[in-house]
Amino acid sequence: MANITFVEASGQSTTVNLADGWSLMQGATANGVDGILGECGGSCACATCHCYVDESRLGDLSPASEGELGMLDNVAAERRPNSRLACQIKASAALEGLLVHLPATQE
Repeated sequence: MANITFVEASGQSTTVNLADGWSLMQGATANGVDGILGECGGSCACATCHCYVDESRLGDLSPASEGELGMLDNVAAERRPNSRLACQIKASAALEGLLVHLPATQE
């Protein structure tokens, strides 16, 4: 399990305790976090779960797949070096305390 903090574009933060194996997108949508749509249900096909991962923690994540990198070309908000798709990040104890910022728009 890992406590993940989502910071919405408004500045509102929500900390969610996610079970191992849950994606950040699943955790955010299941807990009413505003700013992640997840229109494709987590199949890495829509880029509506775009997020900015705390840069100091990027090394704790599995590298983005080619598919994810391709979908990041389609994000509505600014793509940054720390942009990821929340559906592709799985919770684990290694991500305890991860801070994730959400863009102002997903569409």
